[in-house]
Amino acid sequence: MRPGPDEAVSVDPRRAGWRYLSFRVARVTTPMQVGGEGIETAVIILGGGGARVGDLELPGRASVWAGLPSAAYLPPGSLATVTPIGRFVTVAVTKAPASGRPTAEGPVRIGPEDVTVEIRGAGNATRQINHIITPDFPADRLELVEVYTPAGNWSSWPPHKHDTDDMPNEAVLEEIYHYRFRRPEGWGLQRLYRRDGSRDVSWAVHDGEVLLVTDGYHPFAATPGDDAYYLNALAGDRRTMACSYDPDLDWVRERWADMGKDPRVPVVR
Repeated sequence: MRPGPDEAVSVDPRRAGWRYLSFRVARVTTPMQVGGEGIETAVIILGGGGARVGDLELPGRASVWAGLPSAAYLPPGSLATVTPIGRFVTVAVTKAPASGRPTAEGPVRIGPEDVTVEIRGAGNATRQINHIITPDFPADRLELVEVYTPAGNWSSWPPHKHDTDDMPNEAVLEEIYHYRFRRPEGWGLQRLYRRDGSRDVSWAVHDGEVLLVTDGYHPFAATPGDDAYYLNALAGDRRTMACSYDPDLDWVRERWADMGKDPRVPVVR
């Protein structure tokens, strides 16, 4: 999915062909309402100034390359107005219908100081993971992470999938990838495939675009010279990120212990 004017892009379950996850990116210049009865919502600052989300104040960042994220989580039944601090703020808004699982009792501010940074992989599969809404966060269906992939590196490697209910090994999760590049002219390579060959598609993905990960393995590669970022928004019936790896490629994880980390990571501190 390609963005429209002012970075706008939007998908809901009907358009995606799945059950739960909605996602949009908006450049906010005047107050915008989010949340609602029977849905949980998360607002993530992508760029521009900060924002007030109801009574919560979130610090801004010039872009995803300028610092760690801030976000607001609104449990089911919470309504809030997103008001930019400054001329504008670019936000991602993700939401899902409530299942009835216990959540936070009220809106939760997630500041940069609350984000856990993980360095995953090794060699040219080293990448940075920013954990925003984790499985142990008091949310219902939503989970959120950011991934930074240095130029020339791979992420979501070895290829993994989460389209089968086989706990504790794998859970069914709907997923969005929203891409940004340090150079807006940059691009990356995204593959989405099933092991039996019934789907095998690759795209050149560009700044601001969105991929719907409906099922299958989904590795990503940053092209030489261009650092890449994507925001992962996920939703499912289970609070987990359990996945299974392509059995033809899973062996690479055993080699990581003997390989060094890419010194360019963390990309954003």
